[in-house]
Amino acid sequence: MAPRILVVLTSRAKMNNGAPTGWYLPEFARPYYHLIGPDETKPRAEIVVASPAGGVAPIDEVSVKNFKDPASVKFYETRKNLWEKTAALKEFHGKASEFDAIFYPGGHGPMFDLVDDKDSIKLIEEFYNAGKIVAAVCHGPIAFVNAVVDGKPLLNGRVATGFSNAEEDAIKLTEYMPALLEDEIKRVGGTYVKSDALWKEHVVVDGRIITGQNPNSAQGVGAAIAQALGKFGTF
Repeated sequence: MAPRILVVLTSRAKMNNGAPTGWYLPEFARPYYHLIGPDETKPRAEIVVASPAGGVAPIDEVSVKNFKDPASVKFYETRKNLWEKTAALKEFHGKASEFDAIFYPGGHGPMFDLVDDKDSIKLIEEFYNAGKIVAAVCHGPIAFVNAVVDGKPLLNGRVATGFSNAEEDAIKLTEYMPALLEDEIKRVGGTYVKSDALWKEHVVVDGRIITGQNPNSAQGVGAAIAQALGKFGTF
């Protein structure tokens, strides 16, 4: 049986300053095609998509303009049903046994809703406690910082990455963030690591927790999820 992966997208369409936001195109597109494989008629994995509010999960239009790689273009043009008809997160409570992994693409949207969404936090805790893979890329790891396992933060004592403070400064959005992802990982006792250059691919695997630093790490996160699924005998 093909592994099932629950992909969680943000429902947040605007930042606190009113600027548009959402989830970032390549951070879903690139892992998607890596995980389902080259033959879409016979996918290697089943992808199920959810969001806090359900329905349309807003895509960051900046990402559509900035990323013209074949995977991102194809995904945007042919897979809109995946993000325009998402299920509500609350529908998946108690269903971790039906999945093999949970994955959070980034974009700035998660910084405003998934960071403290109770349904999302509950799912992360359920998935991890059930022995499943939990993965995120770019700003997606913010969803992990408030999850608690065995009485302590999920990332406490773990090595993780995500969008760096320097990268946030580079795109001039630091002052508009409610918190900075790098700082939040450190706050809960995680060891934050990053690449030696801005925008360089960097993927961290710490047991069943997989994190990627930036949009260019998305393909690597997809590969790491696939490898982990194979390790656990489901891919």
